[in-house]
Amino acid sequence: MTREIFVSLVQKNSDEIETLISEANTRLKAQNIGIIIDCKGSFLRLRGLFPKKPGSPDTGLTSQRISLKIRATASGVKAAEKQALKIRLSLDAGDFDWSSYSSKNSIITRNYANQTPRTISEWVSLFEVDYFQRRRTDQQTLTTWRTEYGMVFKRLPSEATLTSELLLQTILATPPDTKTRKRFCICLGAIAKFAGIPLDTGQLKGNYNPKRVAPRQIPDDQVIVEWYYKIPSAPWRWVYGMIATYGLRNHEVFRLDLEAFEGSHICTVLEGKTGNRRVWPFHLEWVEEFQLHFPQLPAVNLERSNASLGGDVSQMFRRVGINFPAYNLRHAWAIRTLEYGLQVSLAAQQMGHSQQVHSELYHHWITEKQHQRAFEQLLKRSDRPRPPVVNPDNPL
Repeated sequence: MTREIFVSLVQKNSDEIETLISEANTRLKAQNIGIIIDCKGSFLRLRGLFPKKPGSPDTGLTSQRISLKIRATASGVKAAEKQALKIRLSLDAGDFDWSSYSSKNSIITRNYANQTPRTISEWVSLFEVDYFQRRRTDQQTLTTWRTEYGMVFKRLPSEATLTSELLLQTILATPPDTKTRKRFCICLGAIAKFAGIPLDTGQLKGNYNPKRVAPRQIPDDQVIVEWYYKIPSAPWRWVYGMIATYGLRNHEVFRLDLEAFEGSHICTVLEGKTGNRRVWPFHLEWVEEFQLHFPQLPAVNLERSNASLGGDVSQMFRRVGINFPAYNLRHAWAIRTLEYGLQVSLAAQQMGHSQQVHSELYHHWITEKQHQRAFEQLLKRSDRPRPPVVNPDNPL
């Protein structure tokens, strides 16, 4: 290969990488991430406003760079973009830690092709890379990593050796037959499988079932309407009304197709915990009473994670003094569909979960009032079974 051809190929590759970086930065800007990718030599970096480094005299957020030790390749640009999204999520959550990006902890600085990870922190870092290579990277997967896997892995001693005995001890330290025990079994079982460590968590998960959770205080329809009129902010009243009428998750009220909703009583959820779906109102009258066809979204940053947006709704409930959690409006919607007689399979689809989950979560919350109402409706049926009529003076 002549020098001219070599220089031409290098320049062509450099131009392609610059294009990929520019495209990635455009996507990051569109999502209001506040972090961009740049290149120094053969490696990529991230630039944005970050908290001061340990020992720095600076205060507050300052413009800084994070060296990723990721080479400037096509796959490297993808990895850098994922890191930018991950860092944005940690900044929003307030748990950004510079130590995760020091040369000591950078998984890219280690040659794992020739060296087996030794410590738990090394295995967790490698597991994280593999996790996001097999999944799309968005706010939902980033939140799942932070709130599920990340929280469990923080309970492990980072510099210790990853062994089945240590994982077993960590699992057994959680209360049996609880959601926590089940989560630890799933997450620690996953990293054990990834590292090739034998660990059978089947018998450790216990008998946790959401139906065993203490029933929540579900507000009745009268209480729901009364609280609607007590909310002083019109935009937050609209949010409250949408959740009550359509049984939405807290964050989903910010992920709706408002254009399609105009002039229709069917609400379309564009994205959320379980993706796109359509929901019908129970009660239909609330669409008009709560003025739902006149959307007024609160002034919140819609580019934040679903968890952050859902937290805004919960905070509003606390601020107003509503004496039940926002999620109980969703539970009330589910019970209301049972009173209407909607098939369980249809209600489950509209709520965005399986029929099994729907039955486990809601059937045990049906109160005596719901049973009595169902009984009265059955009695009104003209074709209901009738008892035999016998003349006591002339028995058969």
